[in-house]
Amino acid sequence: MVEPERIAIVDLADDLQVRKQRIFKILPRLGIRPTQRREASRGNQNVATVSHSEAVAIRAEIAKAGASTSTDGPRVGSPAAFASDDVGYFYLIQLEPEHDSARFKVGFTMDLDGRLQKHRCSAPFAKYVRTWPCRRVWERAAIDCATNGCEQLHTEVFRAASLSQVTDHAEEFFSMMPTLTEDMNDDDNEQELLPDGSAG
Repeated sequence: MVEPERIAIVDLADDLQVRKQRIFKILPRLGIRPTQRREASRGNQNVATVSHSEAVAIRAEIAKAGASTSTDGPRVGSPAAFASDDVGYFYLIQLEPEHDSARFKVGFTMDLDGRLQKHRCSAPFAKYVRTWPCRRVWERAAIDCATNGCEQLHTEVFRAASLSQVTDHAEEFFSMMPTLTEDMNDDDNEQELLPDGSAG
């Protein structure tokens, strides 16, 4: 029987909206040892991967940590307490530049390349219009601000009379927020280290 395609840890982290370093810290606790795969979409770099069953275990572990909350929110010191401090990017993606130029998606990601590759599975010509450094906790407000006056087609998919107006609204929102540095995720650009210390 052919094993299902393995899941890149960086993609799993993006799906779960956590830093990939958090997943690497969980792996030894779950007895999971990732394997390497070359990915053409990431410049033929080696990426660490896990099986589907291992990904299920990782999801459960992160969900369990997220449930460690008091009535006032995450316990100080719990993994969930730091999730809201995650810094990544707010993005504006044009899904069909040629055929439906007014349809777009907005959202938060910690992996711009991986997120775009995922969208290209269903929208092959999708492209970024603009991205902004963003804290995860700003995402909902940024979406509401950027899409003001737009027609909502799906959860984070909209149609606008003018994409430049959407960009202007987002720009106005981020101009009022604290400045975040462009190199905030330098640690995400370093080679992944596996639990045994080898490069990933």
